[in-house]
Amino acid sequence: MESLDPTITAWSTEATPTNGSYRHLPPTCDRNNLLPKVLALLIALVGLTGNASVLWLLGFRMRRNAFSVYILNLAASDFFFLCFHITAFLVDIVKMFFHFSAPTYDIARTGGIISCIAGLSILSAISTERCLSALWPIWYRCRRPRHMSAIMCALLWALSMFLGVLDMVYCSTLIINSGVHWCIKVDLIITAWLIFLFMTFSGSSLALLWRILCGSRHKTLTKLYVTILLTLLVFILCELPFGIYLFLSDWISVDFDAYTCLYLVSNVFSCVNSCSNPIIYFFVGSFRQRLQRQNLKLVLERALQDTPEEDECGDSLPQGSLEMSGSRVEHG
Repeated sequence: MESLDPTITAWSTEATPTNGSYRHLPPTCDRNNLLPKVLALLIALVGLTGNASVLWLLGFRMRRNAFSVYILNLAASDFFFLCFHITAFLVDIVKMFFHFSAPTYDIARTGGIISCIAGLSILSAISTERCLSALWPIWYRCRRPRHMSAIMCALLWALSMFLGVLDMVYCSTLIINSGVHWCIKVDLIITAWLIFLFMTFSGSSLALLWRILCGSRHKTLTKLYVTILLTLLVFILCELPFGIYLFLSDWISVDFDAYTCLYLVSNVFSCVNSCSNPIIYFFVGSFRQRLQRQNLKLVLERALQDTPEEDECGDSLPQGSLEMSGSRVEHG
């Protein structure tokens, strides 16, 4: 989301006077340096391919169940974020040669905000639901609504779009009479929601990890739990620079050099986070399996497998025997 902020692109990299002398930004922290932009673009292209593969397999080649519906929507949020990021990058490159004014940055910024909020919301829903299934399995299987995953994803997308539209209306550079105080209020609402989501999935993840490792009744660590925990761990590590960046930009004033360096780092790490999930699915699904028998559909099914592996020698399990999360199939 941070890479799509149009206000950042307007920063000047000219020398600034300091006590009569001029201080220049380090080459690596220059906002016009193409190296971090190209690196983020290459990562985004890889992530775009991986998330497109996940969308194709879960959307058209596999039966959807309680957990795979969340994975499908998470892949969609990452896919859209990378699309908006690539669009903003290409427009930025074109503006280096042709000076023109277009609302591309505002559109990309709004799309990036919606994708980021939706991604974090879906991660929180995944973590919370798996925590409930681990702590209260009987209640979860008997009382969980049949299409809760699809309903939750629809509500979370709607809420994300609502917050993104609010940000566009009150904080967009296209809106002249929006007012700074309204933009601050919208930013506070979005920040509060993101903090709530972060606390929710962090707490539920710790509870899930405690249940698996330290619970009175030992729970087998299936591939599904490994996939969830790795996804959450990578999200925390990659989005931490972005969280620090937002905190510094919204609440305290920092040195310009450090702020720009943090922006470039968070820009690259956000792309890494959006492309990491398909890599995690492939790594978990293909672990201890024979390489010559791999295909993407079977690998993804193994990554979402919620039962212990029956064959410990590395042989492939029959495709029909792979039971994924949820006792009932969801088709929405």
